[in-house]
Amino acid sequence: MPAGPTATSDEIAGLERGYFALPGGTASKVSYLRAGDPDGRRVIFVHGSPGEAGGWADYLLHVPPGFEYIAIDRPGFGASNPDDAEPSLKRQAAALAPLLQQRSGKWPILVGHSLGGPIIARAAADLSGRIDALLILAGSLDPELERVHPMQPVGEWWGVRNMLPRHLRNANRELLTLKGELDVLQPRLQKLTLPVTIIHGTSDTLVPVENVAFMRRHLAGTKPLTVELLPEQGHFIPWERRDTIERALTVLARR
Repeated sequence: MPAGPTATSDEIAGLERGYFALPGGTASKVSYLRAGDPDGRRVIFVHGSPGEAGGWADYLLHVPPGFEYIAIDRPGFGASNPDDAEPSLKRQAAALAPLLQQRSGKWPILVGHSLGGPIIARAAADLSGRIDALLILAGSLDPELERVHPMQPVGEWWGVRNMLPRHLRNANRELLTLKGELDVLQPRLQKLTLPVTIIHGTSDTLVPVENVAFMRRHLAGTKPLTVELLPEQGHFIPWERRDTIERALTVLARR
């Protein structure tokens, strides 16, 4: 199955798109896609690196009754500013803050894939009390498992960087600095207490399944902490296991 949604470009273009501005910082315009019940339980989807909001289109085109789904273009990707990368997990997490709205006494559930995993974990640490639960899909949270490929620094050379498409050059810069960002996040994970569900493929060659052991140790204070390992599943869980993710969301929404 391809690493992307089955939705057509016309279907993605037909989704409602919104924008908001962030005070200060470099992400002056943040773009998102929205679908579902505007008064329903809000679920916010956060893509990895690279990625964009349209990657979650299959979910936004099939929103269950009583839910509102929002997918964000993270700063540096899609229709969001800045043009350059925003490698700070703190500032990436802060970009979610305007979307954290309470509905009928319930705060949003955050879903993060790959690098979106540490971003939503950082959001839970920084914006405590405004997030009800996390769903981490193939999340890259263990700093000791981060490796810089020998060719990645080449992507920062001026001539090479200028030839790369925006999404690739920004993804490269995010990944080059990710280990340091995860080192800062690590001690804060132990203070999280909200419900967390982790879904990871045992055959993930991009974000090793060993990340799960790290998350079990450092998210031990979350209640409950649920882990689902998918045998022979690779990295692209959002597009290959939508049924699994939707079931997990249903369970989290009932807590």
